[in-house]
Amino acid sequence: MKTIITIGRQFGSGGRDVGLKLAESYGIPFYDKELLSRAAKESGFCEEMLQNHDERPTNSFLYNLVMDTYSFGYNSSSFVDMPISHKVFLAQFDAIKKIADEGPCVIVGRCADYALDGRDNVLNLFIYGYEDDRVRRIMERYDLNEPKALDMIQKKDKQRQSYYNYYSSKKWGRADSYDLCINSSVLGIDGTVKLITQYIDDFEKKEE
Repeated sequence: MKTIITIGRQFGSGGRDVGLKLAESYGIPFYDKELLSRAAKESGFCEEMLQNHDERPTNSFLYNLVMDTYSFGYNSSSFVDMPISHKVFLAQFDAIKKIADEGPCVIVGRCADYALDGRDNVLNLFIYGYEDDRVRRIMERYDLNEPKALDMIQKKDKQRQSYYNYYSSKKWGRADSYDLCINSSVLGIDGTVKLITQYIDDFEKKEE
């Protein structure tokens, strides 16, 4: 196994579950929130700050200004002048590249496909789903009623889209930004994992 798998996902599509099951089946590391801990450790940022900016487009100018009065581990003047949200993005960007250098893994979100652009051992996936399936999943996970779950889905997707479109040169959720886009509602989580496994195995054979 040499392949690095990146997963973009609609909120509530089960993209994280798909990634976790893929990582388990191949016995390779899985990074979602784990990436934040890694980026925090290597960049000197506190993890809470990374969480506050996680997959969010640039925050208010004032917040960036206030946070920038604190000094961080990077010294170049251009870095010092950069908004905090950019610094957080770069810390994650660096962590993703280092993780990929260590070997095969599954990385969820955070523009990982963009960070690893140009590497020939990367497969970029996007998981989406029917709205009613996603609403049901979010209602169960967060114990919400239907309108609140739908509102959460719309906000989260908008956030992820803004973040991805802002920092990468591609468009979030658009087929030509990825190698494979799958509707997890059609086959369910396990069926989706099975389909992707076949895709990865064939990709690995082709690369040999």
